[in-house]
Amino acid sequence: MAEPPLKENKLAKGTFAVVGIMSTLVIYGILQEKIMRVPYGPSKEYFSYSLFLVFCNRITTSAVSAGVLLASKKALDPVAPLYKYGVVSVSNILTTTCQYEALKYVSFPVQTLAKCAKMIPVMIWGAIIMQKKYQGYDYLVAFLVTLGCSLFILYQAAGDISPFNRGRESTVWGVSLMIGYLGFDGFTSTFQDKLFKGYDMEIHNQIFYTTACSCLLSFIGLVLQGNLLMAIDFVSRHHDCFFDIALLTTVATASQFFISYTIRTFGALTFATIMTTRQLVSILLSCLWFAHPLSWEQCIGAVIVFGSLYARSFLKTKQKPSSLETKQKPSSLEMPETKAPGPS
Repeated sequence: MAEPPLKENKLAKGTFAVVGIMSTLVIYGILQEKIMRVPYGPSKEYFSYSLFLVFCNRITTSAVSAGVLLASKKALDPVAPLYKYGVVSVSNILTTTCQYEALKYVSFPVQTLAKCAKMIPVMIWGAIIMQKKYQGYDYLVAFLVTLGCSLFILYQAAGDISPFNRGRESTVWGVSLMIGYLGFDGFTSTFQDKLFKGYDMEIHNQIFYTTACSCLLSFIGLVLQGNLLMAIDFVSRHHDCFFDIALLTTVATASQFFISYTIRTFGALTFATIMTTRQLVSILLSCLWFAHPLSWEQCIGAVIVFGSLYARSFLKTKQKPSSLETKQKPSSLEMPETKAPGPS
């Protein structure tokens, strides 16, 4: 008798997570490509201060999460040791910086398809950090995704030019940044998963402390690089860039809450699977909006990647819930916080 409401509740949560991630991150993807690859003003200046975008995103998210905690009368005290929030924030800064910098050397469709390989570092970090064991078909899908991504990256269309390179895109440097992005991103989501399972942690509590640390670290980085005043001068001269960054930070903030909610409710590997459809839509929109040509080898690579990921999702729905999933107690996700331990 209790099963149908539970299933409906899980479906509603899944729908909420998918719609939230799809809508915010598709807009986010289009905006980040526009900011990093489209020139501004009559003199055709390019915005190149990727760490400034990280800073704007994190300071907005930190302020919103603090406001939510205060409005809901929940304590701002950290639930986990502060260094654990710091580990997530450092990894997150490196993830986002690699992502923005890679756009200078590889096109958005190349970067987005490479993100489909996110499940590979998630599986590796999951085995190391969480001692998780995966099914044989997970490893098969990981191999096929790697094959498809390799085809997409190695056989780029001749017309896809980077504005920062004045010739064929710098594949080696761009791919190196994408490998860094995937490694740090896999660690971030897996370590977040570990924090949620190890502590009775409210979503906004983790977001506030990780983004506050990220905000401080990115600000220090901007000052040390001497780019803070230069970035401010750029956006003050190009108001359309200021508007793009403001909209980017808004959707980035919203996406942070959807991502943390999804990881806490469904886990890191499920989150990586949910991203698949969003990435396909993002590639199609980017090709249409920014006129990126695709070679036939890239089309084959895309079919292999998305076909493998959708087949994996289909196989998982055919199986019975694993013991790992059944161990998750719905009550622990809905339970309000009754204590707020101080920093250790």
